[in-house]
Amino acid sequence: MLKAMFKEHGTIESLRFRSVTREDATVPRKAAAIQRKVHPKRHSINAYVVFKAESDAESALKRNGTEIESGYHIRVDRACKSAAHDHKRSIFVGNLTYDMKEEELWGHFQDCGELEGVRLVRDRDTGMGKGFGYVLFESTDAVQLALKLDNSVLMGRKIRVKRSVKKEKEKPKPAQKMKGPAQTLQKGAGPPNTGKGNAVNSFRGKPGKPFRGNFSNSFKGEMAKPGDGGMKKKQRTEKEV
Repeated sequence: MLKAMFKEHGTIESLRFRSVTREDATVPRKAAAIQRKVHPKRHSINAYVVFKAESDAESALKRNGTEIESGYHIRVDRACKSAAHDHKRSIFVGNLTYDMKEEELWGHFQDCGELEGVRLVRDRDTGMGKGFGYVLFESTDAVQLALKLDNSVLMGRKIRVKRSVKKEKEKPKPAQKMKGPAQTLQKGAGPPNTGKGNAVNSFRGKPGKPFRGNFSNSFKGEMAKPGDGGMKKKQRTEKEV
């Protein structure tokens, strides 16, 4: 039926169904679609129609909002939309039941004006609603009327109706300041001398060149004389008894 409807707008290259909600989460989505083992409470599915010509896809957008069966309206838009969502023509609807259907939300707001689309935010695995959704109207005047339905009752629950607003991007958090005394190192200098470890950590020269500083202030002790073969050992004197 879907292919027969859209072939009136041009040559179709492929038709694919996506977002199948499985009755059993262990079954692959493709197998669930073939075996028709979908969730019993899920009555809608997404489909992608690929046309041969771009102009044909543009013509098919006229099908948006078409009632294909009694109580079932389809939402048709481009798979790769370049235009941003028009929040001025949209409302946010909250406190919905998890088993809410798009048609029930559509019917609640249809007296406010012509609807362009209804979207319920659903869980990817279970297909159940998350309790909120969006309604897109064809005009901003319909939004004013829809806002008056705030706190109205839908399926036994008082719903929240607010203007749809663009979600702001989270600003990066400022870098945390280090607590405690800070140590400043000069450019090209090594770590501060703690009195431990190799002397290379305390004294640095240019790469590839030996250090030419005076070590006498830092290292004290007896120097070996040439020819002695090493340091002279101190002789102990035994105390006569």
